[in-house]
Amino acid sequence: MSGFPWEAFALNLARAAAAVLAVMLVTFAVAVRAGVHRIVDVAWGIGFTAVAAVTFASSTGHGDPVRRVLVTALTALWGLRLAVHIARRGRGHGEDPRYEAMLARAPGNRNAYALRMVYLLQAALVWLVSLPVQAAQYVPGPPSLLTWAGAALWAAGLAFEAVGDAQLAGFKADPANRGRIMDRGLWAWTRHPNYFGDFCVWWGLYLLACDSPAAAAVSLVSPVVMSVLLVRGSGKRLLERHMAGRPGWAAYQARTSGFFPRPPRRP
Repeated sequence: MSGFPWEAFALNLARAAAAVLAVMLVTFAVAVRAGVHRIVDVAWGIGFTAVAAVTFASSTGHGDPVRRVLVTALTALWGLRLAVHIARRGRGHGEDPRYEAMLARAPGNRNAYALRMVYLLQAALVWLVSLPVQAAQYVPGPPSLLTWAGAALWAAGLAFEAVGDAQLAGFKADPANRGRIMDRGLWAWTRHPNYFGDFCVWWGLYLLACDSPAAAAVSLVSPVVMSVLLVRGSGKRLLERHMAGRPGWAAYQARTSGFFPRPPRRP
């Protein structure tokens, strides 16, 4: 296999950074006008889609065409589904309690603080986490079984995430479930099927870059960072802190896996 095109890849890193920064700045302008910063969560998936599209255009003549189309399509499908889901979930609601609490501590102008601590930080994270999406499109040579294994893991993750989101939305839509803990379907096997799905999606996308040792090495940080965020950062840990104390939560926590799916424990 021929060498990895480092010079072209380095240029793409700059283009991808510019693309995701543009997405976040536009989102910031919309959020300030609307007076609600929860809109930034919609931009998370859009940012990854923008990176994939810019990289696809920039990598012409470098990577394998099949792999380039595959990684772009998988990233866009995941990113746009997530953006639509979050937009629908937040429609008609006010500020997200997480952002409200953060902005209540803002020194000085709240919007300027949000720009620094939310939008620019998320832009940096999108750029960092998207390294496999960028690197995979510059990998020379045809896809191997490792690439297709990555696509299969991505598909399993997306299915887990989408089904879990749909089950939770249906549960919340029933007034009879108000104040109750969702413990049905995939939510009986893990307390966070959406986060577990994300975990599989990003390790799957990482495998698409692993036909090149150079691409694998430069992008390994991506799934590691995403895993830490999902389990120890703004994902599982923060949500469970919010849920602690709710009626039925302790029992649900005792019988249900915290992350990796498994059959529920018997009482």
